[in-house]
Amino acid sequence: MNVRHMAGAAYRALTTKKEGPSLYDLCDPVFLGRKGGDAHIAKFYKTALGNPALRPLLRRAGLPELRDAVRFRALRDALTRARDEQAPDWTEIGKPVADLLDTIQLQHPRPKRITTPARMPRPADIDSAIRACGDHLLRSYDRNGFVPTYAAFNLIGDPDLRGREFVAALTGLNSRGYKNSTLLFNLARVFIARSPAGELINPPWIGIAEPMWEPMQIRHRSAYYDAFFVEALLSFIDTGLGSPDDVAASRKMIADMIDFCLKISREEVRAPDGSPFSVVTALAPPPHPRFSRFFARIKQDLGFGIYVPDCDTTACSISAATQVGSTDPMLDQPLIDFYAGYQVRGGANEPLVTVPLNDHIDYDGAIATWIDNLAGERPFGNDLDPTLNLDVLEVSFRNCARWQIIETPKRLDTVRRIVGFHRRLVSSGAFTDPKSHVYYLPELYCAYFGRCYAAFRALPEHAQRAIDPEGTFEIVRGKVLDYVQDELVTAEMNPFDAALALIALGHLGAEQAHFVPALHCILNALGEGGRHGPFKAYEWNKMKTPTRILVGGPEVTSAFVLMGLALARKMMMQRPAGA
Repeated sequence: MNVRHMAGAAYRALTTKKEGPSLYDLCDPVFLGRKGGDAHIAKFYKTALGNPALRPLLRRAGLPELRDAVRFRALRDALTRARDEQAPDWTEIGKPVADLLDTIQLQHPRPKRITTPARMPRPADIDSAIRACGDHLLRSYDRNGFVPTYAAFNLIGDPDLRGREFVAALTGLNSRGYKNSTLLFNLARVFIARSPAGELINPPWIGIAEPMWEPMQIRHRSAYYDAFFVEALLSFIDTGLGSPDDVAASRKMIADMIDFCLKISREEVRAPDGSPFSVVTALAPPPHPRFSRFFARIKQDLGFGIYVPDCDTTACSISAATQVGSTDPMLDQPLIDFYAGYQVRGGANEPLVTVPLNDHIDYDGAIATWIDNLAGERPFGNDLDPTLNLDVLEVSFRNCARWQIIETPKRLDTVRRIVGFHRRLVSSGAFTDPKSHVYYLPELYCAYFGRCYAAFRALPEHAQRAIDPEGTFEIVRGKVLDYVQDELVTAEMNPFDAALALIALGHLGAEQAHFVPALHCILNALGEGGRHGPFKAYEWNKMKTPTRILVGGPEVTSAFVLMGLALARKMMMQRPAGA
């Protein structure tokens, strides 16, 4: 973070000439001091947008076109209808906001090309970095009683969520509170992006994954995160670099996290065909998410009171439990049967995806994200993310024999259709487009494909042929390697980008020369996290609605760096340079 840039942006935001009505000129008369109508939208406005911290930055952020009395009135009338009507027409309410959204210019990072180093770093330096990351995870668990992850709001929003996508979200979301927050956050985005406040809220950074430098970060715990911390600790143990005490502590942490995934976060649901299944919820009931009292109240006020299970958290939790040899009966469920009920079939059940933010890709064969709970709630609507579908494949490969996937034609067909979805996505090149992904970066898709590919190649040859008779995995491997080797590691990276590159390169069997830039990036950045850990917090995953919400943390960076370095180290030991 450039302190001079931040200071200059703050000064410009506080002193800029006001060019037209501000967010507060528009919204204060609608939402402050009014009784009646939907109580949540007024509370959300006051909490999230009308608070004393944000007002000084946006009070001079005006839009010239709102000097037009007709346009101003149309926008205010839409907000009033959202406040007062019991069953608002969200398409009509969203239209004037969508028109404004299409005036803002945002873009994804475009890292500049660099001259990459040629010499491999010293093995001792790689080992030291692995130990630092492992020690960070152990110390964090010892201090907190769990390994925390953090969420942070970036109010400028996602570059891919423009007017069309905004209306699709507004009409496809199921929760009134979530519609309210999506409406107001996206209205605020326009005032932020078109004023100097945007430079303060969204300063530039190096690499692809966004640093999480927002001052308000919400610490919490989820089974999804614990599952990946388990994999990181397994990597740490496998390196042999930890002391006996480190290994014992790691195994204790792993046992606790698996228990959190399979017992505390367990939820009973019914598949679309009515069959009972145990799945894993995105956020366990209080107090298990470990929110502070302050943020627990804020979360409720902002309309995020209900969370439901999701296919990704379930897949990753079962995968982690499988890797550690868990005997929990939950693993015996043929989970692929459950996923089949959430698999999109062209023309047959496409309404399953109610928030089609990435409908330029072909959904056929892919699994949707959110699972209806027993009460039938799906508060976020439903969407579809390619990386989630890699996790579904990965857990299916790890449990291929247990779930009798090859022996059961219907299960084999479900898996093959997911494989076909990825073949079309990658062959078209759409996997490199951030717009194709709802919750993740294209670079993370590459890393997770590597993880999935390794699980696939661990299957017996007859199982590989049955699942992939057309050689899709080798086709996708080549495309992903080309992207990582020719694009990602030849440009400026931050440590999280570099970790993702190493995970992809390591699992996909790349030549060692391609590891070198990512290794140097990580080792040169070691210590950047200061008192928080070896590295800073970066974007691991995100939400695009109601605004851009990043999830990550210093511990997350340590976990991914550890996994990437451990893979690189293993490859170097198996194939010494020049051998």
